[in-house]
Amino acid sequence: MLIRPLAPADYLPTLDAMRAFTAARDDGTPDEIWLVEHPAVFTQGLAGKPEHVLTPGEIPVIRTERGGQVTYHGPGQVVAYTLIDLRRRRLMVRDLVCRLEAAAIETCAAWGVRAVRSPGAPGLYLAAAEGTAGPKLASLGLKVSRGCSYHGIALNVAMDLEPFERINPCGYAGLQVTDLARARDGAPTADRVDPPDPAAVARRFGEALAAHIERP
Repeated sequence: MLIRPLAPADYLPTLDAMRAFTAARDDGTPDEIWLVEHPAVFTQGLAGKPEHVLTPGEIPVIRTERGGQVTYHGPGQVVAYTLIDLRRRRLMVRDLVCRLEAAAIETCAAWGVRAVRSPGAPGLYLAAAEGTAGPKLASLGLKVSRGCSYHGIALNVAMDLEPFERINPCGYAGLQVTDLARARDGAPTADRVDPPDPAAVARRFGEALAAHIERP
């Protein structure tokens, strides 16, 4: 599996490249993970409701074919696009979702942050004191075409969170959002490994994603 290292990339050209890659691939095309950092952009899922976009201001809103509602991408967030042949790997979509979430949980743990799933709500959340889901750390949305996935998972690392206040994140009014930098502020000092630099997080995240996707 090819892991493309973190690089800045505008959203629309990246979306076009994912579509072209998926349309052109054949049974022998290797799977790839693209790690990118986008300029500020809101993206709407296929069934996204316009009322969840509150006050976008100068930030563009782009409709896509992925699942889910509206989310925000911006500097300081690592987006991992997972271009995977599910048929070849004999994976169901739910299998892939679970593996992406597991890789994100593992990556957060490497920076001393405990992330958890929330039943019925894909993505990852900061674990509250009682182990329940607190503010959201990572959002997830996929598209499958001819048995192959694209789009992926976005992990908030060290970013300006204000734009999330301009939307109902993932369609949930009042949903709190956080990132690794803020989550680590509440972690015990002994759990702190190194600062949550997006490039370092991206390397660890890419390796974890590949390992979880490739496991039997």
